Amino acid sequence: MTYPKLTIDLKKIEENTREMVRRCRARGIAVAGVTKMVCGNEIIADALVDAGVEVLADARIENLKKISDLKVPKMLIRIPMASQAEKIVKYSDISLVSEVSTIKALGNQAVIQEKVYNIVLMVDLGDLREGIFYMDEIFDAVEKIKEIAGIRLLGIGSNLTCYGGILPTEENLRRLIEIRSTLEDKFALTLEIISGGNSGALSLFEDDSLPEEVNQLRLGASLLLGIGLDDKPVKGLNVDTFRLEAEIVEIKLKPSVPIGEVGLDAFGKVPVFIDRGIRRRAICALGKQDILPDYLTPIDEDIIVLGASSDHLILDITDSSKEYCVNGRVEFNLSYGGCLSAMASGYINKVFI
Repeated sequence: MTYPKLTIDLKKIEENTREMVRRCRARGIAVAGVTKMVCGNEIIADALVDAGVEVLADARIENLKKISDLKVPKMLIRIPMASQAEKIVKYSDISLVSEVSTIKALGNQAVIQEKVYNIVLMVDLGDLREGIFYMDEIFDAVEKIKEIAGIRLLGIGSNLTCYGGILPTEENLRRLIEIRSTLEDKFALTLEIISGGNSGALSLFEDDSLPEEVNQLRLGASLLLGIGLDDKPVKGLNVDTFRLEAEIVEIKLKPSVPIGEVGLDAFGKVPVFIDRGIRRRAICALGKQDILPDYLTPIDEDIIVLGASSDHLILDITDSSKEYCVNGRVEFNLSYGGCLSAMASGYINKVFI
């Protein structure tokens, strides 16, 4: 077996997905399964479809191209680049959009490819990432979109928590619903979709405060990792779906503070160390080129992650009751960012169970 090794439990991911699809359908919500954390992995995407997701979504058109054979609509959830308009129209069916000039580029390609391309206009509800913030600009955009050949305005949407950390609430999602109603009245439109956000919005399920008009959620973390708002576990879902193993290449007793004049490390930072005396340290063949050490939580709670260079992960194993050895393994749970990094790394072997 090649290490580092990322073990992915497809059965538990499917269980999570089926459960979330069930909960969402009971509220009239369609689930767009987001594959960006797994870099559009075809095996995982197929598992999401088998478990009932109605749309596959990703931030990269390159990832949607990988899964183009799966017979469900594909959604591009990063604001599209006009330079990729040809590929976007070819390999996806829906985009989350905010710039009229880019929508025109998509429309031009849709005409060339003899398609009608769907868009969801993004509204910024305060998180200050993507979307149109001011109402007069929303009106102006819709007025122009109506005249663009090859484009169908399918609905409106928003995103919260990812940049500004703004929590989804009934109040801010109500604003999205009011905007939909205003647009339908003003422009004689029917907007089919209100795309109400990501896994963070699941927190509104607990007190049944998610407005019933929200009929789509873009779920990634909850399906793949069983987590929702603030990375907290979602009740009833599996959180142990990804596990990373790294091989130990060195074990030595050493001081816990480097000796000599301190300068910048390999990443341009001045490192800070805690003096714990002489400690037993293990080095694993895993580094920042693969994953940041902050994303790793050792399964063995008595191990301390000290840090990493490009290729070496340095651990303090002094307090562990387990007897580690060179060529042995250390196992880790991963955060969302850790899974994203591990899936993107070409140096980490992926194993499905």
